[in-house]
Amino acid sequence: MFSRLFSRKRSMASLSEQEVLALVISSEEDDARIYLAYAQALKETYPDTARVFEDMAEVENTHRTMLIDMHRRRFGETIPLIRREHVSGFLQRRPDWLRRNLSLDAVRGEAEAMEQQAYQFYVEAARNMSDAATRQLLGDLALAEQGHEDIARMLMDRHLPAGARKVEDEAAHRQFLLTYVQPGLAGLMDGSVSTLAPIFAAAFATQDTWQTFLVGLSASVGAGISMGFTEAAHDDGKLSGRGSPIKRGLACGIMTTLGGLGHALPYLIPNFWTATVTAIIIVFFELWAIAFIQNKYMETPFLRAAFQVVLGGGLVLAAGVLIGNA
Repeated sequence: MFSRLFSRKRSMASLSEQEVLALVISSEEDDARIYLAYAQALKETYPDTARVFEDMAEVENTHRTMLIDMHRRRFGETIPLIRREHVSGFLQRRPDWLRRNLSLDAVRGEAEAMEQQAYQFYVEAARNMSDAATRQLLGDLALAEQGHEDIARMLMDRHLPAGARKVEDEAAHRQFLLTYVQPGLAGLMDGSVSTLAPIFAAAFATQDTWQTFLVGLSASVGAGISMGFTEAAHDDGKLSGRGSPIKRGLACGIMTTLGGLGHALPYLIPNFWTATVTAIIIVFFELWAIAFIQNKYMETPFLRAAFQVVLGGGLVLAAGVLIGNA
């Protein structure tokens, strides 16, 4: 622990020209691995984009080979071991386990950002260097990184013409709907509607806001756990293509709980009628929000979605009030 607190990274100004060159070589190697990791992760679902990253990795390896040849001519065969994490202020990359869950657009954006960040870093580092040879080297590397960005765009145009990119974007959007929106919407509908009857029945039967809140809390949390496990367990996503069961289960479970808590939380207000009127207003907004989400993401006609959700929710609410007054 103390070694981490007192460990010091080297500054760019303290590096020799050989060490700067070694740092760039290791960075090119790392970026090539990152692009290959992207390609491997995308190969099955987005083959065109995967080919772009394979070609970008090949470009990085070509530049790495050129830099190694430069090092061999100027400093010999032995390349110092120095990496990004050894130098303060040097740009950092995400670890593999964080990059796996990025969306298609995020992967494309990060690849562009990688090249832009490298270019900006080399330009800034060159300004701060007093040694003429090192400054020239960093300037040349900045131009090379700018060339990488142009090459990346060229590869995108080659492998991803407008039609192919549209197909991949549509597939990514569909995957987002199947993995997050559909389970989350199902959970929100279940949590918002199914908890109406027990919460309002408890409210009118006891007229005790704290007891009603506890009923609503237990109903919401219980429904969230049940829906989450059901969603995760009934389909592993391999055949249906609906994505990770854990992601779907979390989306469904969390939205189910939130749907119920929305009209349970007002019963933290001590006054019964104030709490009840507030809860009914929240229910109204919840049901219309569900109709809006159905219309926006699931392309359900808004009036039909509103009729189904608001009518169904209204019937469940009425049932809870009647039972509570029985």
